[in-house]
Amino acid sequence: MIMLILTYVPSVLCGVHVIRTGREMFWLWLFIIGPLIAPAFYFFAVLMPEMMGGRTARGVGKVARLAIDPDRDYRNALRALEETPTVGNRMRVAQAAAALGRWSDAEARWAQCIEGQWADDPTILLGQANALLELQRWADALKRLEQVKALGGREATAATTALMFARAYEGLGRNEEADDAFRFAADRVPGLEGGGRYVAFMANTGRREDAEIGLAEIERRLQKIAPPLRAEARIWRDIAAKALGRG
Repeated sequence: MIMLILTYVPSVLCGVHVIRTGREMFWLWLFIIGPLIAPAFYFFAVLMPEMMGGRTARGVGKVARLAIDPDRDYRNALRALEETPTVGNRMRVAQAAAALGRWSDAEARWAQCIEGQWADDPTILLGQANALLELQRWADALKRLEQVKALGGREATAATTALMFARAYEGLGRNEEADDAFRFAADRVPGLEGGGRYVAFMANTGRREDAEIGLAEIERRLQKIAPPLRAEARIWRDIAAKALGRG
C-alpha cells in the first residue's frame, strides 16, 4: 500500500503544478494512467524549460510534448482555420501537416495560400517547394524555387534555400548544379541536415572518399549535440551512413 502511494507522489506534485499554472488538463489524465512515465515527460516538457530556460531546454520540452501528443499543433491549427479562414491560418495548418510528414496535405494547403497578394510571398513559395521536394515532384519544386530566386531578398540567398535547390537538381539528375548548391549549403545550414544530404549525394554519385571524410565530420559534430536532441540529429547521420552502405 505504501509503495502504491509513493508511486503516485510524482503525479500529485506535477498535477498541482498543472492546476496552479493553468496548463492543459489532459496532463492530469496522463498522470493517473501513467504514474511514473507521465511525470517524467512532464518534467522534461514543462518543468525543465521553466527552471533552465534557454534554447536547449525549450528544444527538450518540444521533443517531449511531441512524443506525448504529436497531433496537437495540427488540431489546434485546423480549429483556428475553421474559426478564422485567413491565409495566416492556412499557413499554420500547412506547417503543422509538414511537421507530421503529411506532405500531400501540406502541399495542398500551401497551394491554397498562393493567391492574390500572396502569390509572390517567399515563405509560402518555399513552404510549397519543400512539400513538393518531399513528394519527389522535382520540376514543380524547382519552379517555385526559381520564383523565390527571381524575387531576390534574404530568402533567395539563404543557405536553406540553396539546400532545396540542391535537392531539386539532384532529383532531376543535374548533378553539377546540385554539387555546387550542396557544397554551399552543407556548412551553412544549422544542424546536420546539410552535411548529411551532401554526404549521401557524394556517395550516390561515386565520390566515396569525399563522402567518408564528410561522414567522419558529421559524427564528430553529432557528439557535441545535447543528448536529448541527439536522436533527431542522428537521422541525418544515418542517411549519410546508409548511402555509404553502413546501414
